[in-house]
Amino acid sequence: MREHSIDVTVPEKLGEAQISVAAGAPLELDVRLEGLHDGILASGHVSATATGECSRCLKAVSQPIEVDFAELFAYDVDEAFDYQVQDDHVDLEPVVRDAVVLSLPFQPVCRPDCPGLDPVTGERVEDIPDYRPREDVDPRWSALAGFQAESAPADGTSSGSGRTDSDATGEQH
Repeated sequence: MREHSIDVTVPEKLGEAQISVAAGAPLELDVRLEGLHDGILASGHVSATATGECSRCLKAVSQPIEVDFAELFAYDVDEAFDYQVQDDHVDLEPVVRDAVVLSLPFQPVCRPDCPGLDPVTGERVEDIPDYRPREDVDPRWSALAGFQAESAPADGTSSGSGRTDSDATGEQH
């Protein structure tokens, strides 16, 4: 068994969506290589920083990426494994790339409660003081809006019959 800590510069961008690990960014690897009967088990931990933009408000975001991986590299080419040992070496690049790319968030946000953009103006909602979303009422419901205003009593009491029944114990029903 061998353990290595490796600092690598990312050769090409990892990820293609709204967030990715940029080319030239540092990548920290803690790798453990174990010799087994069928091959070499490579397991480890990857640390990096992904940059991109918030999927709601389009602000720049930066998120730490922490991901673990484990993959068996087979000695024999006939084995049904995805990776093989080549000249007593293992190529960790595709394993690390897949682990990092699959750990990237699909829709990154700058913060969990990000309000996003105003659908009408396209401005960031947090930049608009006293923002109130426009309520577009479907014209098919406009007749019911008038009905609701007419049926609500002015004093706020319930609009029931006002009558209560009481039984022999004096409880009202």
